[in-house]
Amino acid sequence: MQDKTLGSPQSLGIGIVWFMIALGCAPDGSRENPFRVENDALKRQLAKQESLLGSLQDGNKVMQQQIDLLNQELRDAKSSMEVTKADAKRLNEQMELQLAETKRMIAAQMAESLKIEEKGAQSDTLPRPMPTVAKVVEDALARNGYHLKVSVKTDQRAVYVTERKISTPATLEMTGSRNQYLVSLEALPDSVTKLGVKAEFERVAQGGRILSVSHEETSEIERRLISEINKALESPQKT
Repeated sequence: MQDKTLGSPQSLGIGIVWFMIALGCAPDGSRENPFRVENDALKRQLAKQESLLGSLQDGNKVMQQQIDLLNQELRDAKSSMEVTKADAKRLNEQMELQLAETKRMIAAQMAESLKIEEKGAQSDTLPRPMPTVAKVVEDALARNGYHLKVSVKTDQRAVYVTERKISTPATLEMTGSRNQYLVSLEALPDSVTKLGVKAEFERVAQGGRILSVSHEETSEIERRLISEINKALESPQKT
């Protein structure tokens, strides 16, 4: 009788099961796990997005710095402009004050000077505002060939001094003349203007010899200019 040692059918079945389990769990190096591949792809995509986000943040930071710099420059320019405007306004106010003071001093000097110069001058009171009379006076002097040497005007006073006009004698029997006008205007209430005219009139003979003239002759020269100014003011075109 042969003695054969064989495993029982139950033991054989258990061994086969374990063999199959071991075979199924063994790693397959020939292919990758799909979940791992997808996970790696997601990681790479996330890394790219993080890099892009970092670049955008850096760019935004630089842009914000530029905006802040421009805003600061704008504020500085605005502040500088305001300072400049304030300085210009203050300077303009100072100039206006100086101009007003200068006009006041000129008016005072003119008033004092005219008290002396108007002695013996012809005068008239005209029912017109001083600017209107001043324009007519300037036109009348220019029309008669008198060039202004001095012209000073303020709100209340005006003074005109002409160049000396010389008319040479044509013949031995005739005399020439030379004359210079001092015309003063003073604004009075109710749009009235006081006109003063003083002439320095002289007769000139051949050779430049100066001849004396009477006071009445000089007064007549003064009255002629006043009369011409009155006629011009009565013209509708002048008023």
